[in-house]
Amino acid sequence: MSGKSKRVGLDVFELFDLFPNEEAATEWFENVFWANGRVCGHCGSERTSVIKNKKPLPYRCKDCRKFFSVRHGTVMQHSKIPLRKWAVAIYQMTTGLKGTSSMKLHRDLKTTQTTAWFLMHRIREAWNMFVCEKFEGENEVDETYIGGKETNKHDSKKLKRGRGTVGKTAVTGVKNRGSKQIIAKVVEHTDSQTLQGFVKENVVQGSTIYTDDATAYQGLVDFEHKSVKHSVGEFVKGMASTNGIESFWAMLKRGYMGTYHKMSVKHLERYVNEFVGRHNIRDLDTIEQMICVTRLMKGKQLQYKELVG
Repeated sequence: MSGKSKRVGLDVFELFDLFPNEEAATEWFENVFWANGRVCGHCGSERTSVIKNKKPLPYRCKDCRKFFSVRHGTVMQHSKIPLRKWAVAIYQMTTGLKGTSSMKLHRDLKTTQTTAWFLMHRIREAWNMFVCEKFEGENEVDETYIGGKETNKHDSKKLKRGRGTVGKTAVTGVKNRGSKQIIAKVVEHTDSQTLQGFVKENVVQGSTIYTDDATAYQGLVDFEHKSVKHSVGEFVKGMASTNGIESFWAMLKRGYMGTYHKMSVKHLERYVNEFVGRHNIRDLDTIEQMICVTRLMKGKQLQYKELVG
């Protein structure tokens, strides 16, 4: 279980007691998606009926007259993976602080690695568009760089343009000190226009912003801006620091180095969304985290050809 000890966890024995078979898993997903009553996954109509002995599409819409199941209208719609395995995958991705590799999941679920990888990206789709309201109060803003070191690359793959951030991808983020929530995104540049634009997009004007002494943040207007001079070894100055957001970067990088080993530029935004989403629901009980992620899977689609294209 990720997060603080005061929350109620869910061990693997309780997990399999909750999902002992496919029927129990189907009932759980139906209760999550249709908490207010069953609706058609095609048109959203509430006028539906049960069709006896009609599997895997046990329901029929009286308006659009199409058959459907609990999978329709979610990222699971075209999946043949049993719902019980979907539940286990959601549990692992929700509770794994540093992420879960597709190699581990394919062994745990007895699927191919490709199937596990695709399944995990569809669950990550739940974190996409996980919208937070603009932050108020005190906020820490910082950026980090994700990617391998040039010195560790084969000579044919080295960019040979210097060291440091060369060959890495920038991610910028803001952490609200009051709610502990985080917003982060992959960016192409770390200039003042990009970073200050990110702040204005996600923080209410007049709020307090804490940053390091990067020149890109200089001249940040409409905010109470305070900074610390990392360039001279200063990390705390009164209330000013970026230690909170930097601890999140540390977790993201531990996932990069210890679990995934590589996050391609193409899919980096998906991994960032995963870590942000997991962080933002860390105070919930484990079963509540699973329910939250599952509900976010509704109304979204991700085709394999779209993922690899």
